[in-house]
Amino acid sequence: MFIDEKKRPRLALLWDLSYGSRALYLTAVVFMLISVICGFLLPQVVRFAVDNVVGGMPVSDLPFAAWVLSWLGIGSSTESLRQNIHQAGVIVLIISAFGGVCSYVYRKALALSAEGLVKRLRCRLYSHIQSLPYEWHIGIQTGDIIQRCTSDVEVVRNFIFTQLIEIVRAIVLVAFAYGILFQMNAALSLASFAFLTVIFLYSFVFLRMTAERFLVVDEAEGELLSIAQENFTGVRVVRAFGRERYEADRFARQNELYANLWVRLGNLLSTFWGFGDFITGMQMIMICAVGALQAASGGMTVGEFIVFLTYNSMIIWPVRGLGRVLSEASKTSVSVGRIREILDALPEADPPDALESPIDGDIEFDRVSFSYGDAPVLKDISFTVKRGTTLGIIGATGAGKTTLAHLMCRLYDLKDGCGEIRIGGVNINRYRRAWLRKNVGIVLQEPHLYSRTIGENVASLSGDISIEQIREASAISQIDDAVMQFAKGYDTLVGERGVTLSGGQKQRVAIARTILKAPPIMIFDDSLSAVDTETESRIRSAMARLAGGATVIVISHRITSLSGADVIMVMENGAIAEMGSQGELMAKNGIYRRIRDLQQSVEDEIEEAGGKYALR
Repeated sequence: MFIDEKKRPRLALLWDLSYGSRALYLTAVVFMLISVICGFLLPQVVRFAVDNVVGGMPVSDLPFAAWVLSWLGIGSSTESLRQNIHQAGVIVLIISAFGGVCSYVYRKALALSAEGLVKRLRCRLYSHIQSLPYEWHIGIQTGDIIQRCTSDVEVVRNFIFTQLIEIVRAIVLVAFAYGILFQMNAALSLASFAFLTVIFLYSFVFLRMTAERFLVVDEAEGELLSIAQENFTGVRVVRAFGRERYEADRFARQNELYANLWVRLGNLLSTFWGFGDFITGMQMIMICAVGALQAASGGMTVGEFIVFLTYNSMIIWPVRGLGRVLSEASKTSVSVGRIREILDALPEADPPDALESPIDGDIEFDRVSFSYGDAPVLKDISFTVKRGTTLGIIGATGAGKTTLAHLMCRLYDLKDGCGEIRIGGVNINRYRRAWLRKNVGIVLQEPHLYSRTIGENVASLSGDISIEQIREASAISQIDDAVMQFAKGYDTLVGERGVTLSGGQKQRVAIARTILKAPPIMIFDDSLSAVDTETESRIRSAMARLAGGATVIVISHRITSLSGADVIMVMENGAIAEMGSQGELMAKNGIYRRIRDLQQSVEDEIEEAGGKYALR
């Protein structure tokens, strides 16, 4: 439902993100090629010293060497070469120094390009997640999102910074090396290349085997992070119900599963590396044995034999490491796929002609039906809230009260044929979502507070709100006196998710935040459930004076919270059971009257019990 069907190849994502880093990456590749060439030149200097200087072979067999000697002003005779043997050392130093500089440049350019790409990936992920529908967020675990945005992104960074350039380097090394080796000794080069082909094929098969296991390991890690995140954010509930041992055991079970998956993956990796080492060792033995026999029989010179061994050693370990690189590539493929699942999720989108006109007028629910999956929650709901009035909504848990509030803010969208919600005669789907939510303020039963100061939470982290405005809104929500008793007042840090405040204090801070926003429509979704009756009464009185022309919807389980409402709606099983003023509902002697009498009798019993304890 939330996935874009037009999926692109996984590499296309990295290509898009590489915009702005491609020039740096190309620079890294160019200087890497130069450093590889320098590495190939050094064995040729050794070959020249062994065959031509020590062995006395004529320089004419090496046209490039003859040109270099002429450029340096050194004669090509054996005696002249031996007198200037130190020049070979100088050339080695120059080549090594130049190769080192090129290596430095390519690694620095590579680091800059890789970090730039990953920085854009992080920003794109975070920005995209912010735009995804509420339904998407409640369908995925927070720990899994965090794991994809951290661990999976780090896997991509390591691949771009290390593995990808190693693949290019290995290909270049093989191409250069065998281009030279086949000219020196075709038969021995062919035998060496045969072993190399076996390693390539073996690595490819290994890549296919590890890809699925890396996916399982990644998913297990996401589950582990989710368990930890749930435990840490719900620490007060865990402590209150003495569930520390249960949560520790639950984490331990998932941790053991995660560890066992890595052990199984490690066994596969061990098999690969062990068999790969055997193939590599066999190739080295073959090259040494056959090359030594050919050098002894005159089939190749000693210098060529040394160069052959050197080049073979230069390429065998990058090719040998190609298995590790390919295994990381398989892991990267899994990580990119998991990241792409987020980026392929369809964000909330507004039509081109979305409105930002004033949101005012009556609120109309016209034959609204809604369901979560196959479970119907609202059934053909129709009612009207007059502008500037207060609607109270009451009903049992699961009656659909909160769903009404979510639909008003378009946290959920109505499906075609499931009715309309209009404000001032305009379908709310015509408004731009951000504009609608700016004009429809909602206070939830469990509000979220940021790990910032109380003042910043009231101001919604906006820096252009004065402390006088913050205190004025807080006074209306009856939290100002409590805040001023803190040592730092509104500069007090509330802690993560507001853990340093009580439930009632968090609700009042959230109410102050909505009051400061001053939207024309305000929804209070059981947002006074943790507030005592006396404080609730003061808040309702202050809110009644403040509301003025605002339209207010109050959702509550308590009759007292709805006492100031112009109209009260009673919901039952997703439908409107009763609707009218408090007097009208009391006269009907229906559901509202039963709820009111039940709550009143409970309050009377509590008051009577309190009096008895006071007499004692």
